[in-house]
Amino acid sequence: MTELYLTAYDGAFLGPIAKLLGWFMDKIYIFLADICHIESVALTIIIFTIFIYLCLFPLTYKQQKFSVLSRKMQPEIQAVQKKYKGKTDQNSQMAMQEETQMIYDKYGISPMGSCLQSIVQMPILFALYRVFYNVPAYLTQVKDVFNDVVTGIMSTDGYVDIMQNIYETAGLKNVRVDFSTKDNTAMGNYIIDVIYKLSESGWQTLESSFPNLADSIVSVSEKLHDINYLFVLNISDTPWNMIKTGFSSGAWVLVICAFMIPLLSYLSQVVNLKLMPTNDNSGNDQMASQMKMMNTMMPFMSLFICFTVPVGLGLYWIMGSVVRIVQQFFLNKHFEKINLNDIIEKNKEKAEKKKEKRGIRQAQIYEAATMNTRSNSMASKANISSDKTEALNHAEEVRANARPGSMASKANLVKDFNERNNK
Repeated sequence: MTELYLTAYDGAFLGPIAKLLGWFMDKIYIFLADICHIESVALTIIIFTIFIYLCLFPLTYKQQKFSVLSRKMQPEIQAVQKKYKGKTDQNSQMAMQEETQMIYDKYGISPMGSCLQSIVQMPILFALYRVFYNVPAYLTQVKDVFNDVVTGIMSTDGYVDIMQNIYETAGLKNVRVDFSTKDNTAMGNYIIDVIYKLSESGWQTLESSFPNLADSIVSVSEKLHDINYLFVLNISDTPWNMIKTGFSSGAWVLVICAFMIPLLSYLSQVVNLKLMPTNDNSGNDQMASQMKMMNTMMPFMSLFICFTVPVGLGLYWIMGSVVRIVQQFFLNKHFEKINLNDIIEKNKEKAEKKKEKRGIRQAQIYEAATMNTRSNSMASKANISSDKTEALNHAEEVRANARPGSMASKANLVKDFNERNNK
C-alpha cells in the first residue's frame, strides 16, 4: 500500500500533528479491517477518541484535582485578598502574591493547573479537522478503494477537462487541486480528493461522464458508503450542508440525523460540565471566573461549530464528552474521599523548599539592590568630597592672587595677623 501525502494538510504547525494523528487512525482502521473484518471510519474515530482521552487522563486528573482543592482553599485565598484589600503599594502587592503562592504550595497545585489540558487539546482538535475533512489522505485503505477508478479515469482521453468540469460543477472550492500538473501521482491524488467530496448527484455526474467505468464507479460509491458513513451521514461532510441537501431533496431523515450531531455535542458537554467540580470564588479569583465563563460558553460554541465542521469532528467531540462524563463520575467518587490533612502534610516539605527558594531569590534581589544603592551613595559622597576639595583649592588660588586694596586683600591681612598672634 502506498501512503498518500500530497493531499495531506501541509501547515507548518498543524500539518505534522495531523499526519501523526492520521497515522495512528490508519493503524486502528487497518486493525479493524484485517483482524475484526470491520471497515468503518466512524468506528475508527470512536476508538481513536477513547484512546486519546485515555492518554489525556493524567492531565484530566490534575485538572480535576486543581478544581477540587481550589474550591477547598478559597476561604484562605479570600482571607489574604481581604487582608490586602485597598493596598496598592508595591510591598503590599508582593506580600499578597507571596502569601497566595504559599497557599497554592500548601495544597500542592499550580495556579495554571486548570489550563494545561485545554492548551493540549486545541491543537489536536484543529489537526483532526484536517484529517476528517480529507480521510483518504491519511487512511491508506480508504485511499486504495479509489485506485481502480482513478486508473480508469486517467486512461480516458480528455479526462482533465472532464474532471475540471465536475470539480467546478460540484462547487468544491475548499478542495485544493491543480489539474494542470504533469505529475501522475499528484494528478491521481487530486482526482481522489474531488471524487471523495462528491455528493450523490456528483457521483451520478461522474458515472455519466465516464460511461465505460460505470460499474467501477457504482462499486466504489457503494463501498465508500459502507466505510465512510455513520448511518446516513457522510463523515467528511458538514451537518449544515447535509441539512440543506435534505431540505432540497425532501430527505427528512437526513435532516434530522444531521441536526442530531450538533445537538448531541451540546447536550453531552452540558452534562459533562454539570458533573465537574466548580469553584465558589464569589468573583474574587479572576482566572477562575474566566474559566467558569469559558466552560459556560463552550457547549454553545460546539453547538454552532458542529454545523460547519465535518461530521467526523462532531463525532469526536461527542465521544470525547461521553468519555469525560464516565471519567468525571469516577473522579468525583475518588475526590469525595480526599483527605486534606494528608495532602497538606505531604506537601509541607515541598512547600517549605519552594518558600526557601523564593526567599533566597528575593534576598538576592534585595541584596543586589542594596549593594547598588550603597555603591551609588558612596560614589555620590566621593563626588561631593572631590567637589569640596576642588572648591577650597580654587578659593585659595583666588585669595593668593587678590588685588591690593580689594576686600580679598584685606581678608588676607586679617588672616595673616591672626596666624601670627596664634603662634
